[in-house]
Amino acid sequence: MAVDYLVIVVYLAGMLAMGWWGMRRAKSKSEFLVAGRRLGPAMYSGTMAAIVLGGASTIGGVGLGYQYGLSGAWMVFTIGLGLLALSVFFSARIARLKVYTVSEMLDLRYGGRAGVISGLVMWAYTLMLAVTSTIAYATIFDVLFDMNRTLAIVLGGSIVVAYSTLGGMWSITLTDMVQFVVKTIGVLLLLLPIAVVKAGGFAEMKAQLPTEYFDPLGIGGETIFTYVLIYTFGMLIGQDIWQRVFTARSDRTARWGGTVAGTYCLAYAVAGAVIGTAAKVLYPNLASADDAFATIVKDELPMGVRGLVLAAALAAVMSTSSGALIACATVANNDIWSRLRGIVRPEGEQHDEVKGNRAFILLMGLAVIATAIALNDVVQALTVAYNLLVGGLLVPILGGLLWKRGTAQGALASVAVGGLAVIGLMATYGILANEPVYYGLLASLAAYVVVSLATRPTDAAVLAAWRERLAGRGAEPENASETVSEQVPAAQ
Repeated sequence: MAVDYLVIVVYLAGMLAMGWWGMRRAKSKSEFLVAGRRLGPAMYSGTMAAIVLGGASTIGGVGLGYQYGLSGAWMVFTIGLGLLALSVFFSARIARLKVYTVSEMLDLRYGGRAGVISGLVMWAYTLMLAVTSTIAYATIFDVLFDMNRTLAIVLGGSIVVAYSTLGGMWSITLTDMVQFVVKTIGVLLLLLPIAVVKAGGFAEMKAQLPTEYFDPLGIGGETIFTYVLIYTFGMLIGQDIWQRVFTARSDRTARWGGTVAGTYCLAYAVAGAVIGTAAKVLYPNLASADDAFATIVKDELPMGVRGLVLAAALAAVMSTSSGALIACATVANNDIWSRLRGIVRPEGEQHDEVKGNRAFILLMGLAVIATAIALNDVVQALTVAYNLLVGGLLVPILGGLLWKRGTAQGALASVAVGGLAVIGLMATYGILANEPVYYGLLASLAAYVVVSLATRPTDAAVLAAWRERLAGRGAEPENASETVSEQVPAAQ
């Protein structure tokens, strides 16, 4: 394993080096949080694909293939569909807003009163997303070094926190591009063909496995529908995804670069399912489906290649973890703390925005590592995060983009009713049940429509300022500490 260890160590050292290089570029809030909004198509496509394809998409996607066959691709496939929908229908408008967070968009659209509660919901989502990604280090480092779970989480989490804190989005962008290349080579170009060959080819796989393993809908229609509801719609509204859209240098980059990334996700979904199906032929009696990826890598790949593929798994986890971490810190600082700071800090007092955001990444990173050590059930944590995100925020966000009659009161009611309904229904039906997100989303929609129609329409000046920003004519604030909510009264 010496060669494999060397590959991993060189990879991790490279991540830290890029964090140091990114620190030299991140001199302003825009540079630190959204890479100066300057990414071109190639860089944008690679980093977008890297952040959405994490440990769940790689290790979990192979595990679903092991359990269900080709239909196990549906989870990652719906992520790709969501990214395609975001890129084709919404990304250009989102990029033109020139904001930093989803809650700032809500403030701009509804008049500066909808962002606080939405910021809390988004912060909880991004925190849990970062935690679940961080827990995945335990699996990978256990395969590599037979390492204690807590030590593995601390080691992997510390590297991500280090390069994210140093250079912000520039460091994360650079590391994500490397991670994208490593994942492409390790999973698509090496592990996929080797797994199929080791299993005897597709003909042998079909002969060895039940026919339902090759049924595209074998996982079940209800499961596919739930994946669409949670992951496809989740891609449309997550802060971690939007923050990458904000890095695009133009509308065209956001639209076409995201379309390429979404298409890549569809191919990655199929590859993971095929690898899992091959693993089922090779190892029919694994104790857990999620062990399929690590087992086939450890037992079937040659020296050196094994290290590269494990680096690919590590890359998948790190890209999602770092993206969720900077999203969590951005929301915590810009949507929650900045509002409290605006109350207690004398107006006009100057402070270093980059230093403040860097401190929040470090603080949130330590919180993520501590939570990951204490938490055991990754699936339940991720389910809670996505249920809250979709049930609480999908309707007011898409409603604000698509329905001009939506009001701030309707948005607040939608977030509160949807979020509380999801929590209550999870307590009643169970965290992993489908009903909470179904009924929570319906409750959120009903509250949004009813309350919006029952209250006064959004002020014409607010809507005019909103349309200006959607058209790309609104200037990005020169003072990095200025919030969108502070700009709206000026527009009035």
